[in-house]
Parts: sequence; C-alpha cells; structure tokens
Amino acid sequence: MPRPDGRAPDQLRPVSFVPNVAPHASGSVLVNFGNTRVICAATIQEDVPRWMKAQAVPGGWLTAEYSMLPYSTHDRKSRDISRGKLDGRSSEIQRLIGRALRAVTDLKKLGARTVWVDCDVLQADGGTRTASITGGCVAVAIALNRLIGSGGLTEFPLTQLVAAVSAGVCDDLPVLDLNYPEDRDASVDFNVVMTEDGNFVELQGSGEENVFTSGEMQEMLRLSQKGIEDLVGLQREAILAAGQDHGGSLPDLGSA
Repeated sequence: MPRPDGRAPDQLRPVSFVPNVAPHASGSVLVNFGNTRVICAATIQEDVPRWMKAQAVPGGWLTAEYSMLPYSTHDRKSRDISRGKLDGRSSEIQRLIGRALRAVTDLKKLGARTVWVDCDVLQADGGTRTASITGGCVAVAIALNRLIGSGGLTEFPLTQLVAAVSAGVCDDLPVLDLNYPEDRDASVDFNVVMTEDGNFVELQGSGEENVFTSGEMQEMLRLSQKGIEDLVGLQREAILAAGQDHGGSLPDLGSA
C-alpha cells in the first residue's frame, strides 16, 4: 500500500533549515520536516544553575524547553500556563532534547555558562520531537560559533552533530519519518536519536497495541540510520550558511 504522501519507505519528508529567524537569540533556526515546523532557538547565559554552584560542578550546562503553540494542531491546544503545570508529554520531550544535545556537548569547554534551547512547535504533522532535536543542534552550533567569533570561547564545545528521526511499521511495512496520519495509524512507532558518527543516543519504540519482530526492528534502525546521515548533511549546510551570513565559519565537528 502506498504511503499517504507517495514517498518511498526510506524517504524523508522535504527537510529544510532557515537560520537566524530569532534575532535576539544567540542562535536560531526554523526547521521544517514536511508540514512539521519548529522554531529552535539557543540562548547563552553567563551563569550556571544553582545546583552546579552548590555542588562545585565544573563547566556549564545545557537544557531545553519544548512547547506546542495553541494553533499548531487542528484543534486549539491550551497553553501549559493555563493549566498551571507542564503536561507530561512536553516534560518528557524537553528532557529528551536536553539529553540528546548534552550527549554531544563538552560541558567543561562551555565554561560557566548555560545554553537554553527553546523549541516551539508552529505546526505539528508528526515528528515534532525529532525535528526539535535536529533543529536544536543547529541552533546550538550557530550560537557557539558566534561565541567563538566574539572571543568568548577558544574551543568549540560540540563534539559532533546529533539528529533524530522517526520510523515505524505501517500496513506491515517499515517506513521512515512518519507524518501524522502514519504516526496515528502505525502498529509500531520508533524515535531514533543518533550522532553523526553512527552511535545511538536514545531509542524510543513500542508496539501500538501490537508486537514487532526482530527483523522489523532492524529494518527500522537501518532506515533511521540512513535518514540521519541525510539530516546531518543538511545540518552542516545550515550551520555553514548561518556562519557565512555573519562572517563566521563551521568549526571542525569531527567526522563529516
């Protein structure tokens, strides 16, 4: 059975990055995975959390916040502040974003600073968490590139790029980068976070009232690895474009 948008099983949705969309952030990007659109902005503060000071932890910190704007879905989504607390899904996703980005950040090289990564979903069509991680990495790289350009850092704290993509089983077929109709109807749903050198940061997967075979899992991981290789190439292009716009360059991030 063909996919709803006619893509091949191993084909990403059209992916693009528009850098420097938030002028007051240290680094920002609008990331588009098909009709999923997320603004990712990194802000660098010259301070660290109180717990780091209390425990005399050296280096800096990186943390993330995630939210879906009320108009990002077909039915208006209430803001968390109107309920008086962050919903469980948003809390879980922003923790995932933070873990993924810290996995490729040398916090000691960052110095006594905090990098805040804000991911705001403008339009949701499946894969908002994976788009947030992929775009968040670009925003952080742009921000750190600028900090090096201003003399605030001498060494680039990112050790390599990190990206994420979804995979799943739809109509008994493993496919890459699920849009909303596929995500809704999938019998298996996976989110895969990987570094550019091919190592896993996190796997989130489950059968949706179903089970899956070892072979299906291996195929989803293969599809995800292929997709992330493509995403890393697009991330690098976006970071270079942002650097050229502001007189910077892309530091060596390891294997490319």
